[in-house]
Amino acid sequence: MGCWVAGRRQDSSFAVGRLGYGGESGLSDSMSKKKGLSIDEKRTRMMEIFFETKGVFQLKDLEKIAPKEKGITSMSVKEVLQSLVDDGMVDTDRIGTSNYFWAFPSKALHIRKRKLEQLESQLIEGTQKKESLQRSIEKAKVGRQNTDSRAAMLKELEGLRQERNQLKAELEKYQECDPEVIEEIRQSNKVAKDAANRWTDNVFAIKSWANKKFGFERNQIDKAFGIPEDFDYID
Repeated sequence: MGCWVAGRRQDSSFAVGRLGYGGESGLSDSMSKKKGLSIDEKRTRMMEIFFETKGVFQLKDLEKIAPKEKGITSMSVKEVLQSLVDDGMVDTDRIGTSNYFWAFPSKALHIRKRKLEQLESQLIEGTQKKESLQRSIEKAKVGRQNTDSRAAMLKELEGLRQERNQLKAELEKYQECDPEVIEEIRQSNKVAKDAANRWTDNVFAIKSWANKKFGFERNQIDKAFGIPEDFDYID
């Protein structure tokens, strides 16, 4: 069997029209007319081109071959090919100004074996983890069997919890009488009172300044700014 070099097969008897896929003797009508191939189907069919021909191709070669032989649209060839390169399924190299692509069954077999080994390792790890969890479950069940004694203890525990909640609610009712709480309220009131008196002092100072500066009567200022007649310091 010959090989593809720069898009041309050395053995002319294996030209694209004679691969048994294109033209009247090529791809079956059902395959050629099939629409909507999945990305996995496209990848598989692209790999078939490499494996069946053992050739080396340029992108333009694959864009001609893939639609005729494998039903892969030419617009999606580049994307499918790049995904295979990214996954290490297809090798590529640049020679001069052109990029060449190739893939051999031996490498694909190696990749599958390595993937199988990874899956088997994950399966073993998952099985061990499952067994460990199962042992933990069995260990946790010890002493928790549904016996009459355990049921009675659980009932007693629930009763104690309800009693605790009732005592806690009753304690909150008397919290206002707690000396510490009362002292906190007293201190808060003192701070608020001092702040209010400071602002009251400021208002009186402004009223005095306006009276001296502009001759406004204090009752006029009160009326203009909505200051009540009984406005004064807090005792």
